[in-house]
Amino acid sequence: MGGEYPRKSNRAKEKKQRRLEERAAMDAVCAKVDAANKLEDPLDAFPVFKKYDRNGLNLQIECKRVSALSSSTVEWAYELTRANMQSLYEQSEWGWKEREKKEEMKDERAWYLVAQDADTTPVAFSHFRFDVECGEEVLYCYEVQLETRVRRKGLGKFLIQILQLIANSTQMRKVMLTVFKHNHGAYQFFREALQFEIDETSPSMSGCCGDDCSYEILSRRTKFGEAAGHGHSGGHCGGCCH
Repeated sequence: MGGEYPRKSNRAKEKKQRRLEERAAMDAVCAKVDAANKLEDPLDAFPVFKKYDRNGLNLQIECKRVSALSSSTVEWAYELTRANMQSLYEQSEWGWKEREKKEEMKDERAWYLVAQDADTTPVAFSHFRFDVECGEEVLYCYEVQLETRVRRKGLGKFLIQILQLIANSTQMRKVMLTVFKHNHGAYQFFREALQFEIDETSPSMSGCCGDDCSYEILSRRTKFGEAAGHGHSGGHCGGCCH
């Protein structure tokens, strides 16, 4: 009978130790996300990517927090998103919700890559955030939107490459994004041209709603993420560092 207590005590100690290790791992993940969010300009490490001069375009690219953007630039970004995406949202289970989309785009955690032409008129942007997803450091890309006149010139791919560089340099493990299945051009672009994979958190992989969902969550590991391996702390899916 006396032998039961040490076994129970050991199990409790092991459980507590696991919890402490998981907490420490999550603290380390959150520290990386916080460090990335404290950068003045994540693009400073890659000055060559502050210009896009090819296929008839000559653009300057800036990386700024939403709080550093002019209200007119933020409004332009919203209007471009609405023009490009409203009908696609309306074909999904989400629908188009103007107030929610504006709040998302103005959230204090939002970062923007903005491409501008010679007279500083914005022509394309990406809204992204450094965050935590299922216990891993990720760069989540919310939007990549281009004006009609600058499409099919390699600019969209260039902006995603910048996000991958930033994600790797800030030790994020992957770049993630959501794409509608019925947005065939975008889906093919990310899956084939940019080699994004269907993420394990995507509805079709997790089994939460399967084919009934109109979207997939895609991801691509950074070089840092590949070197660090695919393990995570098993924390809940969602951000923790807000």
